[in-house]
Amino acid sequence: METIQIRDFNAGDREDYLRLSEEFYSSPAVVHGVPADHFVRTFEKCLEKSPYLRGLALMQEGNFAGYCLLSFTWSNEAGGIVVLLEEAYISPDYQGHGLGSKLLCFIEEEYRDRARRLRLEVTEVNKGAIKLYSQMGYESFDYLQMIKELPEK
Repeated sequence: METIQIRDFNAGDREDYLRLSEEFYSSPAVVHGVPADHFVRTFEKCLEKSPYLRGLALMQEGNFAGYCLLSFTWSNEAGGIVVLLEEAYISPDYQGHGLGSKLLCFIEEEYRDRARRLRLEVTEVNKGAIKLYSQMGYESFDYLQMIKELPEK
């Protein structure tokens, strides 16, 4: 039986997280790239225990197999806290071993009594992720998302 662990990031996860973030943002699962310094800032905020962000390490047999970033917001529409699965990435070497479904179950259980909605984004080309999310009870949310990037200071 394979040992799977989901835990908060620790300082020793830095290089693995940075490597997998680069992989994720080089894949068709995302619409556009992100500057590498964003990965560093995100990791540091996770270690600071920011109330807006949580970083999870997905471990299989003691190896860093993937990660998940969660962010938190209030939604009038949902009537409470929304947990946004900001990013979820499993290294190709570890895909197909049940890590994705275990991650989704972990998040649902972890926030069952504290949040009203779980939300995620997925690109249309990521058919495997869409299939998993649908099997786990996620539904399409027919809003067109629009963004405006603000300049960094």
